[in-house]
Amino acid sequence: MAQDKKKQKDAVKQAQVVDRDEHQKTTEYRKIGAYLITIPAAKKKFADISDKTKPDPTDNDSSEGPFGLGPLVYPCLQRFNTIECFLTLYFMLTLSHGMLYALVDLSLKILVSQFSASNSETFLMDFSDYFAAFLVSMFVAHFGGRGNRAKWVATASIVTGLSAITFAVLFFHYEIIKLSIVEEDLCKEGKKTKVCGSNVIPHKSISISLFIFGQCLHGIAGVPIYLLALTFIFDHVPTLSSGLYIAIADAALTVGYFLGYLLGVKSFILPVEEAMQAVGHVQRFRILQSGWWKSFIFVGSIPFFTTLPLFCFPSNLPGAHKIRLEKSKEPSRVDRRLKNKEIEPNLKGVLHATWCLLRNPLVLTQILCNVTESVTFKASSHYLPLYLQTQFVMTPKSAAMLTGIFILPGCIIGRFFGGYIVDKLQMNIKNKLKFITTVSVISIVLFLLLISVKCETAKFPGINENYDGFGMIGSLKAPCNEKCGCTTSAYNSVCGRDEKQYFSPCFAGCHASKNLRKEKVYYNCSCIIQGLTTADDEGQYIDAIFGTCNTKCLSLPLFFAFFFSATIFSNLCGIPTFIIIMESVPTSWNSISLGVMFTVWRFIGSVPAPIYFAETSALCCSFWDIDECGIKVHCWIYKGKQLVYTFVGTWTSMQVATTLLCIYALGRYD
Repeated sequence: MAQDKKKQKDAVKQAQVVDRDEHQKTTEYRKIGAYLITIPAAKKKFADISDKTKPDPTDNDSSEGPFGLGPLVYPCLQRFNTIECFLTLYFMLTLSHGMLYALVDLSLKILVSQFSASNSETFLMDFSDYFAAFLVSMFVAHFGGRGNRAKWVATASIVTGLSAITFAVLFFHYEIIKLSIVEEDLCKEGKKTKVCGSNVIPHKSISISLFIFGQCLHGIAGVPIYLLALTFIFDHVPTLSSGLYIAIADAALTVGYFLGYLLGVKSFILPVEEAMQAVGHVQRFRILQSGWWKSFIFVGSIPFFTTLPLFCFPSNLPGAHKIRLEKSKEPSRVDRRLKNKEIEPNLKGVLHATWCLLRNPLVLTQILCNVTESVTFKASSHYLPLYLQTQFVMTPKSAAMLTGIFILPGCIIGRFFGGYIVDKLQMNIKNKLKFITTVSVISIVLFLLLISVKCETAKFPGINENYDGFGMIGSLKAPCNEKCGCTTSAYNSVCGRDEKQYFSPCFAGCHASKNLRKEKVYYNCSCIIQGLTTADDEGQYIDAIFGTCNTKCLSLPLFFAFFFSATIFSNLCGIPTFIIIMESVPTSWNSISLGVMFTVWRFIGSVPAPIYFAETSALCCSFWDIDECGIKVHCWIYKGKQLVYTFVGTWTSMQVATTLLCIYALGRYD
């Protein structure tokens, strides 16, 4: 009995030892198993070894990776592995790229005026970014579309930052803006005028070269931003929701340009003169140009903040394969002429794909619609300030300010709501074409109503009337101001008590001026004879006031109402054309199709169109600023009717072309 109890106790102890050993072995096995799973996975990720196990094709795809930089993958960061996070970073990047656009446009005017740049130098500085983008767009579209598009966009953010730094170095290291003693443009006998001669400007060639280099970087950076990022967003959202996402992404450029313009205008404010006199020459011009290089540094820092997160995105986000399967179940939107066609990974394949896209009626018409929309926007930006100066007798500064106030918000609202309407109404391709046709016709009707809005033009001695019979139309000089030494280099209009507008106080024959209650007034003006006289606080009689004459034009708000509405409707078709191009081609063709669109747009819309605008507006000029060497520098006054016909004809012809292209696409689309 005692022996049986002893055996039973030994058996219990042995069982406990065995259980403890098995539990310990199980725990150790689990730990070892975890290491056996984790280490090879990390090794494969670090070495970029593809997993041989094939996942279920209906569940996920091998290209759907985690959010991380190489082997550095953390579970807490996977919440950012979404298309919404990518869209936020893309919005910041495009915002900075648009701000850089505005700063470059404003700084270009400074370089041209300070360096007295020739036409060829101005052309190279202005259009070098377009040429650079034109040369690399097809290369980026082909190779970027086959790789990790998010990483291409991250690389573009680095190039954008480097472009901004290049412009900052230009304004920080070289003296560009020079303070000159500005004499008030009054009538003074014996005033010395400039003599024609060659001015040696130091650092001119290297400054222009540096500006062109920065422009090339800026143009190259824009290609992945506007090509690959849009296709990446389109592939990761449902078809019927793509309009809203692309509208948000597209609005970033115009918003950025608007903010950059405000930042650039602030940079024109000069520092306190006393603070500049206490420092040396180098510090003086750096303080003078501090607003510019600090603005470029600020804008260039934004894309660097987006670079690292953009590098962490995989080729395809989680759920991309599921979205593709859902899109495959939808009714086919791909044009049958391109269905089941593949692009071969060589130069011959790219050329063949480009030829197929250019022969496709639907794709080609929408590419040309994008070009006509771009030309319409550029025509408004170029002609509207001139129209306002001529029809409503505004100063160039006021006309440019009002143009920006109405064009940029109209463009933002139109393009955003174009994508929003298409998204909410869930339009197919045919309905999108009908939508573009309808809004284009409405924009034409609204724009033609502008012709009916007219105002009485102020009397302008030397332009539309003579100096009370003592001068002649077409010449600002008259016996009353011939000894004043006046020049046409600056347009500083004044309104006389005779309710006539003069080009400057000098051409009005004014000999003295004074600041009175926040406005500039002028006295002893020899050309102003008629009109009621008013005395100031000191008893002196005022002859003219700085600014344009008030023609009491009550129809000016109606003009801007028609123009703003026409701008919105003309921009409603911007996003639908993008979506039609991407929907009507196979998924693998998205990048190359936008590459072809971008190339044609740069080739036709970006370079020839501004040259055409400059030449046609020059033909409408009635009064030029001719410098001391006899060269036409700037046009101040335009022929009213000729300018109206040119502006209206160019604008409406582009919208008519959009309408006809969409009608043709409706007839050919099957």
